[in-house]
Amino acid sequence: MANSLNFRSLFTACMGAFILLFLSLEVLSETSATPDVSRYTFSWPYTDGDEMKPRGGTTVGAPLRLASTPSLHWTELQAPNLTKKAKDRLAILAMQGPYRASFDFLESVGYLSPYVPPRPYQSWGTEYVYVVREEEDFISLQHILVMFMQDEDEKIKGPFVIKHWRQDWKFENTLLIEYKGQNTWLPLQLDKEKVRGTWTQAVFQVDDSPRYESFGRWAHEGGVSTWESMKTWRPLPRREFSVRDDYDALVGTNRHTITPSGWIHEERNFKARGDMGKVSSIIAQELGFNRYERIEGHDFSAGDRYWENTGVFWGLVRDKWGKVFRSEKSFSISRAEDDTSMLFSMMALANSIDSGELSDEKGIKEEIEKRFEKYVQIHDK
Repeated sequence: MANSLNFRSLFTACMGAFILLFLSLEVLSETSATPDVSRYTFSWPYTDGDEMKPRGGTTVGAPLRLASTPSLHWTELQAPNLTKKAKDRLAILAMQGPYRASFDFLESVGYLSPYVPPRPYQSWGTEYVYVVREEEDFISLQHILVMFMQDEDEKIKGPFVIKHWRQDWKFENTLLIEYKGQNTWLPLQLDKEKVRGTWTQAVFQVDDSPRYESFGRWAHEGGVSTWESMKTWRPLPRREFSVRDDYDALVGTNRHTITPSGWIHEERNFKARGDMGKVSSIIAQELGFNRYERIEGHDFSAGDRYWENTGVFWGLVRDKWGKVFRSEKSFSISRAEDDTSMLFSMMALANSIDSGELSDEKGIKEEIEKRFEKYVQIHDK
């Protein structure tokens, strides 16, 4: 009986994680707007319209209401006589809260011959951005999706809860974790003078593994606050890694701009072949425009419960990654011999904790250690 219960618990956890991952891979690739109408003004206008129809399905989200007033942090950001650093911190903190997020990506230039532009990409989601930690020189923001879907009979289904990405902001940070290609990251030590007055933004995947990190300065002019990164390498995004194998990494820049209604994330990416931070060829340029619009009245309570149930677990995962980063050694993340991934395994573990199947802290720490030993390789050189 004990073995049966253990198997059933494991099966439940794995299936739950599978559902979450399925949603994260599929629901986010569906559009909530009219899918037959292209919204791009320069999406290869001489190409047949069907060939430029954005990738995605026809899923419709529940009705939403946009916020009618600016956020408190944006309002505070407009106050006179603030120091530069105070404005920087308020701009970062202004990214917290409830949002309707839309994600648009378009290959705008091709560098191969012959070149056939792929279909653009559109997706959407409703997500809450939580403040995980707030200190004078450090702010951590966790994104959690809470989705409600409308079926063909206009019935609302959900909520579907998915832990999304995380962004950590550090002031005058001298140690970066750089992606160098081939699922490998290396520490980069920066000179104190070079980073004076800058903030680094580190972005992490849904399982809290690193994605990319870069530094830049916030600029505040005319009531507009914008941060722009240096050139940054990153792995293939989730929207691409299952459908593309013709490039190895995105090499590009990010720009975040705070608005009264939310914030904008702009990307200019080059799809590159290369290894260890060296580009051998570039196949295309991609432009990305991600809009976060504040909403009111959306029920995020399921996300609150998920974060309450799993917050300690994810904190332990972050602590473990912190030890890897502080070793100042290069490391890689790879699939195991049984062809499982760290992402799937870690999300399955989180689901078992959320459901109450696993609650012993010692046992949780042991499970985290097993996963790091299985999927993370730290290199001596």
